[in-house]
Amino acid sequence: MISVSFAATRTASKKTSAVAIFVGEDGAIPNKAALGSLHSYVTHALANDAFNGKKGDVLTLVNPQSGPSHVVVVGLGALKSLTATQLEEAGARALAAALATRATQLDLIATLPKASPIDAATAAARLGSGAHLRAYRFDKYRTKDKASDKPVLKSVTVVTSAADKAKKAYAPLAAIADAVAFTRNLVSEPANILYPETLAAECKKLSKLGVTVEVLSETQMKKLGMGALLGVGQGSRRESKLVVMQWHGGKKGAKPVALVGKGVTFDTGGISIKPSGGMEEMKWDMAGSATVIGTMRALAARKAKANVVGVVGLVENMPDGNAQRPGDVVKSMSGQTIEVINTDAEGRLVLADALWYCQDRFKPQAMVNLATLTGAILVCLGSHRAGLFSNNDGVANSLMASADTTNERLWRMPMGPEYDKMINCDIADMQNVGEGREAGSTTAAQFLQRFVNDVPWAHLDIAGVAWQNKPSSPLAPKGAVGWGVRLLSDWVETNYEK
Repeated sequence: MISVSFAATRTASKKTSAVAIFVGEDGAIPNKAALGSLHSYVTHALANDAFNGKKGDVLTLVNPQSGPSHVVVVGLGALKSLTATQLEEAGARALAAALATRATQLDLIATLPKASPIDAATAAARLGSGAHLRAYRFDKYRTKDKASDKPVLKSVTVVTSAADKAKKAYAPLAAIADAVAFTRNLVSEPANILYPETLAAECKKLSKLGVTVEVLSETQMKKLGMGALLGVGQGSRRESKLVVMQWHGGKKGAKPVALVGKGVTFDTGGISIKPSGGMEEMKWDMAGSATVIGTMRALAARKAKANVVGVVGLVENMPDGNAQRPGDVVKSMSGQTIEVINTDAEGRLVLADALWYCQDRFKPQAMVNLATLTGAILVCLGSHRAGLFSNNDGVANSLMASADTTNERLWRMPMGPEYDKMINCDIADMQNVGEGREAGSTTAAQFLQRFVNDVPWAHLDIAGVAWQNKPSSPLAPKGAVGWGVRLLSDWVETNYEK
């Protein structure tokens, strides 16, 4: 793990260190004093390079003089519209560039051009947070890496005139970044290591932070009538679980806000088995539950002043002789019956009982579920936005605002009776898929809506954003993104903390 600290003066002075500066489109280099003898060299280099300070531009300069081995220059774009999240991304880009060198230490010069609307402490804290998020690496199972293949960067120092204030502002951001890393770890673990029982054990660890954790067994779920969830896991040797996490940080007796996650720890598709190509990636079909667990960790770590409930349904979808068959009819906890047309449309069955249980027990003021639910959402939105479906404009708009703030982007998708009738069924109350391939993401959302009982609710289909084979977010390397932890933490803070 790379450490992040704050200081008033530059500490990177050896050939084993690097320095990063941040410039706007005007190309002005801030804080000549912080760069010292490097200033004239950087000025000359930029004057003779195509680098123009646009957002996302990165230039790594090899220092021919004594002192740090490299100077990383990161573009911020138009400074008047600069946001805190863009600064996080800039800090992440600087970190990524430094990782490509052999520097063991990196100084982020947090002094920004005067046109920046972000105050010094916030700017420094956000740059540090971005570096923290980008430093993630999942390599616990790699035993033969050469020393030259491993990153050597050990520490990041954010250089700012507001070091004390920046350190204080950084503390809750660090708690969130740690929770994102925790979420990425869960999503990255292979299914022989992470399955319902062991994932439930990870949830239990949150009790150390003050989260109340309950784990419901299959016996308990049978008594509650959770036939939809249990049907998915009946082909697995791993026992299904339902985990309930409660954070009591708000006023006593105040209704909680609820987060519900799909936790299919491995999805073969069941009897409707998936093609073998790419099936190994189905270890991350539990990413929705991981985001809920990670968000609960973030809220507890930063002592959020809200009452929040997290519910995750944990199952493994396997095709053995006891597996659920296409054509089976199951009875959900709500009493509604479902004909299972496709056993690979299993996540909505898990969520059906988890959502009903959550709203029935806790009577939340709002409820959001997350799931890697449909491949169809990838067709619609690619890997840049998650799909948002909701029965409530207030909840939808507040989530969209937090999505814009954190740059974990959403796009609101349609719902309506014309789509709902597509899951009507001849022999049961509904079927678990719609008609053919039309509107697959929306019919899945319509299915879920039948189990929310008019609670203000939103469904986030994160199938396209939970995992990146080609890094599209500067805050995460290839692999698990930890998508949604930052968004939901901001959403809770902005709308429910008083």
